Amino acid sequence: MTPQSPDLQTEVVAFQNLSFRPASNEDAELIAQLVNSAYRGDTSRQGWTTEADLLEGSRIFAPEVLELIAAKDSVILLCMHEQEIIGCVHLQKSGDAAYLGMFVVRPILQGNGIGKHFMQTAERYAHKRWGINKIWMTVISVREELIAYYQRRGYVRTGRFKPFPKDNGKEQMLVDNLQFEEMEKILTT
Repeated sequence: MTPQSPDLQTEVVAFQNLSFRPASNEDAELIAQLVNSAYRGDTSRQGWTTEADLLEGSRIFAPEVLELIAAKDSVILLCMHEQEIIGCVHLQKSGDAAYLGMFVVRPILQGNGIGKHFMQTAERYAHKRWGINKIWMTVISVREELIAYYQRRGYVRTGRFKPFPKDNGKEQMLVDNLQFEEMEKILTT
């Protein structure tokens, strides 16, 4: 990723020069770097979405990003500031709904309203592209501040949980008994 210009945060807060586009294969490495920087390691601690105290290792690698880009009824939507990727989200049609995952805004830009704007854009994109009226996601259940953020965006807890994979070959749990909680939102037109 390219270094951040001093004026980037001010410009982005005002939503100037933001655009959105589907990812291409050429974006895969930058997307993997962005996602890993937002969730793992010291760089993730610059934002509030860090999982660095819960997990270590990489969340995703470029070949996995390429698989998501190529998958049927799947898109990675990018949030761009001029020509620079500052956010991404994976959307996957699933029946009459869409799964929203890998939602990231560059850590140093978090907390400025970009995520809220980007999430609304992603929801509209999924609704328009697939005609779906429901979005769902999974959140690590101990991430209460993240769950509260999604609740403020209209997502509700479903009471459905599933275990976090214990050995996916990429990351290791630093705490015991992690699990995912499903959340969903009915989209209004």
